[in-house]
Amino acid sequence: MAWRVLLVDDHALFREGLAALFAYQTDFVVVGEADDAASALTLAQELKPDLILMDINLPGEDGIEVTRRLKEVVPTAAIVMLTVFDDTDTLLEAFKAGAQGYLVKNMRYGELLEQLRGLTRGEAVVSRRMAARILEEFQKWDKRMQSDIALTQRETEILELVTARLSNKEIAERLNISEYTVKNHIKSILRKLHLRSRHEAAAFGLARGLIRGYRP
Repeated sequence: MAWRVLLVDDHALFREGLAALFAYQTDFVVVGEADDAASALTLAQELKPDLILMDINLPGEDGIEVTRRLKEVVPTAAIVMLTVFDDTDTLLEAFKAGAQGYLVKNMRYGELLEQLRGLTRGEAVVSRRMAARILEEFQKWDKRMQSDIALTQRETEILELVTARLSNKEIAERLNISEYTVKNHIKSILRKLHLRSRHEAAAFGLARGLIRGYRP
């Protein structure tokens, strides 16, 4: 069964080019065209398309905000942003808004069709260049997380004793510090790791290599 497509773009020539492309495909059929947010929302509600190809810049509207509204109107529709902007921040905001894809308009028709057919198989639609940027951004985020969760030597000692299931009192006796100090260190550990319990912290610390586990 062919995917029913709604085209949303204020440039008539671009819409007509896409419509002509899909006219030769058996797995996609264009059921409507819109040139602004209002008509896009109206047509989406009336036509219930499977796929919405939408420009990220519409007259007087933010395409990302329109995406949020479209997901409320037709939550089952897949939305793919078509844009001239290839910055990572805009891409991430589009996905947060509910988009399933983000493609740059300078790609060739063949690549566009290949990407959209991947969408029908449940894949996210992102150009190879943008996928590389997402990976790079994730790696930067992971490095920031690693630096943000650096534990002090004392916190590491306490967390290793937590893995041995020692109580605060037992940890205090083992390290010759007060139980109050142990509690404060554990609060600091949980804050740094963004976790809620000592057991979660112990498991996380072992998994991420922050601690080695208690060795008597």
